[in-house]
Amino acid sequence: MCSRRGQDYPDLDPAQPVRESREISLPQAVAEIPWGHNIALIEKVKDSEQRLWYAEKTIEHGWSRAVLVHQIESNLYERQGKALTNFDRALPASQSDLARELVKDPYNLEFLGIADEVSERELERSLLDHLKDFLLELGKGFAFVGSQYHLEVGGQDYYLDLLFYNYILRAFVVIDLKVEAFKPEFAGKMNFYLNVVDELLRHVDDQPPIGLILCKEKNRVTVEFSLRGMNQPMGVSEYQLLPREVRDTLPTPEQLEIELERVDEEVG
Repeated sequence: MCSRRGQDYPDLDPAQPVRESREISLPQAVAEIPWGHNIALIEKVKDSEQRLWYAEKTIEHGWSRAVLVHQIESNLYERQGKALTNFDRALPASQSDLARELVKDPYNLEFLGIADEVSERELERSLLDHLKDFLLELGKGFAFVGSQYHLEVGGQDYYLDLLFYNYILRAFVVIDLKVEAFKPEFAGKMNFYLNVVDELLRHVDDQPPIGLILCKEKNRVTVEFSLRGMNQPMGVSEYQLLPREVRDTLPTPEQLEIELERVDEEVG
């Protein structure tokens, strides 16, 4: 099988890595993943550098072929590390680079099967109902801690939409959901949350908590001005839901049940 690698990826010299910074060359990477994964890469990824990237991520995360295909079709290569953040100012260099690699823009939430018109609570409930898919979209190392996580500050109650812990970053990750365009006050609220989590939840061995504001849309300039001067590390990303016209073409659970009953009757 290994002798065919150069034929499978004819646009690369199989003896050389794509970039000097790559720790794994393409021949090494494809030799470590199943044949079906290689077929998917050949059929769905035309760019050589992207092929290597997806092959490396498959090895790193242990993706099944179905997950690999999903990540390719959701254009993960283009989305990874693209969130607007203040990590370079609010985190040490080593932690900043790692944190930036773990955030993306936009986040693909089409697996929820809902359209754009949704409330924040409905969006949160849907994410909890599809937590496994959401963890896959978040990426490696995320563990779910809680939703509407309660914090008491100055005798008042506050609730975090979603709280995760990332064992790679060794840090809590606070996610604030917004079903509208980004506003500057969102960053101030997140900065407050992260200060509280840093004080009340952070263990002595943990890294500083990180915030992620997931909003329907954002203006880059507004976000950059809003994050400037914030002392806690945070990022801002958009999310994608099913377009209304697509959602409306999908069968409802009731329609699926009727169709299944019809098929059972025909088979019987």
